[in-house]
Amino acid sequence: MKKTLSLLLGILLFNNVLADEGMLIPSLIKAFESDMKAKGMRLSAEDIYSVNSSSLKDAIFQFGGGCTAEVVSKKGLLLTNHHCGYSQIQSHSSLENNYIENGYWAKNLSEELTNPGLTAMRIVRIENVTEQVLLGVKSDFTSNEIENNIGAIIANATKGTHYTANVKAFNYGNEYYLMVKETFLDVRFVGTPPNSIGKFGGDTDNWVWPRHTGDFSVFRIYAGKNNKPAEYNSENKPYTPLHYLPISMKDRKKGDFTMVYGFPGSTEQHVCSNYLEQIITKERPSRIRMRDLSLSVIDKAMKNSELIRIQYASKQARISNAWKKWIGQIDGLKRLDAVRLKKETEAEFTKRALSRKDWKEKYGETVSKMNALSNEFFKYEYLYAMGIEYFYVGPEYFKLIRSTNDLISNYSTYVSEGKIDEIKEKMLKTSKGFFKDYNLGIDMEILSLLTQEYFSKQDNLKFYILNSKIGEKSVFTDQERFNQFIRKFNKKSVKKIQKDPGYSHYTKHYAEWIDNVIPNYRSFSQTMDALLKNYVAGKLEMFPNKKHWPDANSTLRITFGQLEGSAPADGKVYTEHTTLDGIIAKYNSGNPDFKIKPRMLELFAAKDYGMYAQGDDLWVCFSGSNHTTGGNSGSPVLDADGYLMGLNFDRSWESTMSDYMFDPNRCRNIVVDIRYVLWVIDKYSNAGHLIEEMELKK
Repeated sequence: MKKTLSLLLGILLFNNVLADEGMLIPSLIKAFESDMKAKGMRLSAEDIYSVNSSSLKDAIFQFGGGCTAEVVSKKGLLLTNHHCGYSQIQSHSSLENNYIENGYWAKNLSEELTNPGLTAMRIVRIENVTEQVLLGVKSDFTSNEIENNIGAIIANATKGTHYTANVKAFNYGNEYYLMVKETFLDVRFVGTPPNSIGKFGGDTDNWVWPRHTGDFSVFRIYAGKNNKPAEYNSENKPYTPLHYLPISMKDRKKGDFTMVYGFPGSTEQHVCSNYLEQIITKERPSRIRMRDLSLSVIDKAMKNSELIRIQYASKQARISNAWKKWIGQIDGLKRLDAVRLKKETEAEFTKRALSRKDWKEKYGETVSKMNALSNEFFKYEYLYAMGIEYFYVGPEYFKLIRSTNDLISNYSTYVSEGKIDEIKEKMLKTSKGFFKDYNLGIDMEILSLLTQEYFSKQDNLKFYILNSKIGEKSVFTDQERFNQFIRKFNKKSVKKIQKDPGYSHYTKHYAEWIDNVIPNYRSFSQTMDALLKNYVAGKLEMFPNKKHWPDANSTLRITFGQLEGSAPADGKVYTEHTTLDGIIAKYNSGNPDFKIKPRMLELFAAKDYGMYAQGDDLWVCFSGSNHTTGGNSGSPVLDADGYLMGLNFDRSWESTMSDYMFDPNRCRNIVVDIRYVLWVIDKYSNAGHLIEEMELKK
């Protein structure tokens, strides 16, 4: 039965294809070749994904574990989004060298800046290993057997190589795929435009169309001997890729074929109606409120201090990105009447299940069980989400405590192993990086506001009164106190730190969350995932002629669609592209999010667009009907020949609901045109030496 189901999934998962929906597994792209060619594609499936020869997949990298990037030269030149490289840009910035404000361009290889911990990973091959994973497994819940099988698969796949691998579950465990990976450890910062280009529009334009943001930054992959991954070394050389993307300099037009190739993070297309309703009415609004409070403090401070603007630029961007996305997501799901549509789908599922005895036994109660479980236990999903907002997105000093807990918990072990001095030195380096971008006043105000909000939303967690002396007394809120604490750390320090007001506040509340929320949340999630596995299996079996897409799970995927505008609401019609004229118009509005530098005005006045123009205009951004989500940031948008058209960087506000439900009439991805990227590098920034590395196709 398991073999049959796996085979069924491999066939049915990809029937009845629509160009604008679905995130396709590259190793199965052959099934789509005719559909994609019918939309205008001139590539073969082998051009897109191949194990035996170089293909497009070899130019696609996961950047830093959360975004996508692509190689565009024989020397490992890497393009990704400005916001994906923002933490690196910020880390290299100071008042003296403000790369956030002014941009940065390395004139040669020696000026390319190192980024400890930054990685770039490519997929070597993808393989369906469902049968091997489930071999000898007698029950869906025998996780030890599954984990043992996965361990053996990974060991066999990587033996004798420098590759790593993991096995990912698809469709809640109905299928499993092996991902063999090559991860590069030396990724250097090459250049970025100033914020006035890379973040043009700021929060005003985030998740909005029409868009005029030059959301790109440039890095380079370096390799060691034999072109293999290696830790940073001055002797490392630029990586020679198996494949790099030529640049499309061709004119674009509405209806052109577009393909997005990248690492989308996560979607939840199959959740039940009651779960989705609680997301819309309770979970998302509460998380938005938590971020409202943090942003109110940070934004005010950033307006009054250039130093704080630099220190908090990356954190502000991280907080505001999801905040605005969730606002649009709620609006989109309500406009689509998504809960009602879910209920209709569920009713159709149950009706079909009750039409046959064998289906009734397997699927007859699946929907009712999911909705009942959600009604009873969603509160733990909610409390888990609120804990994430408080402990991981909230006060900054919480992060320093988590970094120090390893030393506190394992002090005796490190002493016996002779590693204590090494660990202390590591913590002192952590301290330097942390306090470089830390502001006590901002953090304490956020702590006060978020603590009040966090505990006002729950009645089953114990609250310990907030100590007003945390900022004044805690070792985690002052660099000198912290460094002294680390240097003098001994056996007595382990007990002494328990009395620290900042440490005590964090650990007591964190323990409450860990002990009383996490176990119930995991139990709820595991039970719901088992029901969702059954639900998806039922969809595949009972509705073989409908399309069924595997949720995004941070694995390499392909989506295809068209360059096109949208009509998201009554009276709203959007064109498919924007131009430099729109940047100037927004600048003239006086909104501070639309500030530009004199250089942009000079080039615009002269209409100095060079070979990057289309007609009399310089295209800045365009939109497409590709199904994307978080993680697709930085993904290459490719034309019918596999040439790079632009970098995916956002979705329209109306599209953020696509994580739960995709609407082909309204959902659009947003792309910065590669010709604008090159114009900024060449004409605006005088970094034309980078253009010389690339292969331009007219």
